[in-house]
Formats: sequence, structure tokens, C-alpha cells
Amino acid sequence: MRLQWAKHQQRWFGKWHVYLGIIAGAIVAFVGVTGSILVFQDEIDRALNPELFLVMEQQHKMSFAEILPLIREKHPQLKFSYMMMEVDDKPNLAYRLFNFKTEDEYFINPYTAELSGKRLHESSFIHIVTELHRTLLVPTVGRYIVGIATLCLLILTISGLRLWIPAKWNQLRSVLTVKFSAGFKRQNYDWHNVLGFYSAPVVTLLSLTGVCITFSPLVIALLFVLNGQSPQGVAALLGAKSTYTEGARTLPLKDIVSLANETMPGGRVAGVAFPSDSTGNYRLDIIGEGLPKSGKREMLILDQYSGKVLLNSRTDFPNSGSAYLSWLTPIHYGSFGGMPTKILALLGGLMPLVLFVTGFIIWWPRFRKQKQKVHNAEIADLITLTFRYRWHYFYFNLKKGFRYAFWVVLSSIAIGALYGLPSGIVIQPAVFAIAFTCLLVVVNFVVALPVWGINLLFFAPFRKGSRGIIRYFAWSFSFLVVYLACYLLLMNTGMQIF
Repeated sequence: MRLQWAKHQQRWFGKWHVYLGIIAGAIVAFVGVTGSILVFQDEIDRALNPELFLVMEQQHKMSFAEILPLIREKHPQLKFSYMMMEVDDKPNLAYRLFNFKTEDEYFINPYTAELSGKRLHESSFIHIVTELHRTLLVPTVGRYIVGIATLCLLILTISGLRLWIPAKWNQLRSVLTVKFSAGFKRQNYDWHNVLGFYSAPVVTLLSLTGVCITFSPLVIALLFVLNGQSPQGVAALLGAKSTYTEGARTLPLKDIVSLANETMPGGRVAGVAFPSDSTGNYRLDIIGEGLPKSGKREMLILDQYSGKVLLNSRTDFPNSGSAYLSWLTPIHYGSFGGMPTKILALLGGLMPLVLFVTGFIIWWPRFRKQKQKVHNAEIADLITLTFRYRWHYFYFNLKKGFRYAFWVVLSSIAIGALYGLPSGIVIQPAVFAIAFTCLLVVVNFVVALPVWGINLLFFAPFRKGSRGIIRYFAWSFSFLVVYLACYLLLMNTGMQIF
């Protein structure tokens, strides 16, 4: 069996697993640990700063519209651009005001409008951990390093699952358990396989949502394209400006909140971004009723003078866009299902570190013993390809790709459902997994198409070409067909649940 596993790991997915683990393992391990901390970021921040967050509960807690004039009257020196309440809206929690230019953060007692504390948001422990998680404290470039490393984690998880599949199904029991009577190396190998398998549903969803968060502009544009809308449409919606005329006066917040309640009944205003200049607008972040358990997130943008609706996420976003707004962050941090899924997200964030360490222990002795070998089969990747052979090879891999795509779709459904199972929420994560994996499949095909074209134009005329490129394009095309079909089906059925 040991020989079978070694041979198993020489295949292309085994090499991808090893090389990506070496390249990105340390980064994804660090990002995972910081992500685990952020699962309970609100609880940690409140515990570290109780004097800022906690206030004494009194009889009447003022709404945003009621308290804003008092804040302006009592604290005219405060300059802020955003006001928010905590998502869980507990009676003893302060309101928070942010000045995005100076990074000042103010805490306001919702019963008295008194200033209960102030801090520089950038200096807070949770903010530092957040920046480490998102950018490694390297502006701009670090964000994309993390995003690419997170994509590597997704590929590592998928290739690891493929490696995990035993050569014979009667070996299934042995790959699902740890042999405690064995030596250290065998136990380490077993732990790597077992932990990787059981944590795969959570780690896959964490990495998928992490990629979508990092590359959000591209993801949002694709969501509109796949729904038959121009990506410029969302840019126009999000960038809408208020219409200023001479003598126009900004509407008070109470009128804006009243309009929001009429436009989005059943929602609760949890945050307000104030107009920054004469053409700025009010942006209201609204928590709606229903799933996820942390609240359905919606957005409303209003003209600051007339109150005209410039963006309503309920009507202007496609269903997949609503899923992005409501579910992406809750799935990434596990809050969509309450405490059970938050615990799973915390453990899932720790898994890359554990798997990196156990994987390194597996790889290092093999690397030291490895000898330089030349394999004729590998040297002959660029081979003479006749036109007939080329298309036969494409057709063979196309059929194989459809088979793989079918099983990956089923795995996506299972992964999403298993993540939400402890909280009893299984349909939405499963639908989310398929819909947003489709975005990665589309991007992959966009990359595969020109690669195949170059191979066809510059190598095929000389009866040369790479079998690997032909296989890559055939699989990419088959995955595109299968996932687009699933996506379109969900748009008319399953996505309605968002």
C-alpha cells in the first residue's frame, strides 16, 4: 500500500499539491490563524475594551435619527463620516462613529448621546489582525498575495481530496482513521490525510469566499455579466451622485431613515454613511429579517437632497448579487449559522497550519532522498501531434472533463451542505458553493482560451503541441459548460432563496 500511495502522488494532481503546499503553505497557514481570531473579532474587541463598548442599559435607547441631532449639539467638535450599531444590537452596546480620513473612532452612549470613549481605529488589536489577515501589512500588493495564496489553498484542498481517494474502496476505512499503534511518520501521515479530509468542507468554503472577497471588483462584474447585465451598470449604481442645485439643503437623517423604512420594509438600519460633499449621498446598510442568522445584509443609496433612491439592492442587484452581499462575509467567518458554524470556521482557519506542518514532515525526508531522474515520458511532453490525434485527444479529455465536472459539482453541494449542517442551514451554503465556484470556472476558461489559441496557432502548424495544454483546455471547457448550466438553473430556482 505504501508503494501505491507513492505512485499515486507522482500524478499531476499530486505534484500540484506538493508544489503549491511548498510555495503558499506558510502564507495560508498565517492567514488561516489570523482568520480564526477574526471569527470572534467582536467578542474579542469588546472583552479587550469594555470601557468603550459597554454602557449601562436604561429605559429608552435612541435610534440613529433621534440621537444624531444630540450628538451634533453636545459634541460639535466630532467629525465623522459613518455611524453604526453592532449587528446583534444588544441594549448595552455603544454606537460607533468613524472618521475615515483621520481613522478616529468614537463610541456614543445610545441612551444619553454622551461620548463614552475614543480610539485610533488603526491601533486596535482587531484592526491590526484584520490587516495581517487581508494584506500581511503590505498595502495593495499584500492583498493580492493573500488572494493568490488563498486560491492556492482552494487548489490544495481539491488536489488533497483527490490524493486521499484510495486505490481500492476496501482501503476506505484505513484512510479515514489514524493508526495509533504505528510509528511517528505513519501517524503523521494519517493525521495529515484524516484532518485534511474532515476539514475539507469548511476549508473549501473559507478559501472560496476569501478569493471572492480579495478580488471583489472582478467578482461583482462577473455576477452582472452572467446575469446578462453590463458590468458598467453596477459601477454606475455604486457611483451614483446626488443632484445638487443652488440653495438645496441636505435632508435630515430622520427623513432619510423614514424613506428607508418605506423602501425596504422589515429592515433595520445598522449603519449610515453620510454625504462627503455636495454631490455625495446617504448610504444605508440595512439588516433584514431571515437567514443568515447574523441578518440579511442589504444596501440603499439615497440622494441627500431629494431622497431619491439611487440604489436598492433588493431590486437592482441580481439574486447572485444579493447572495454576495448577504452571505459572503458570514460564510467566511462562520456567522451565518450562529455558534456551531463559527466554531467550525475557527477550526477550519487553524487547519492550514496543521496541514502545513504535517505535510512538511511528510515531504522533507522524501526531498532529501530524492535523486535527479530523467523520465522519458516527461521529456516528451512536446510531441509530434497529427491533426487527427490532436482532436481525438481533445475529445477523450473533453469526456473525462465532463465526468470530473459532474463529480466536482456534487462535491460542491456536499461541501456547502456539510458546513451548514450543524446549524441546520444546508441549502444556502450549498447553492452559494456552486454559484461562486462558477465564477472561478469562468475566469479559468478565460485564461485557458488564449493559452489554447497560442498552442493552436504557433505549434499546431508545425505538428507540434503540448498535450497538457490540450487537456487543460478540454477540461476547462467541460467545466464551463457544466457549471454555467448549474448557475443558470440556480438563477431560476435555487438562487431565489437569497
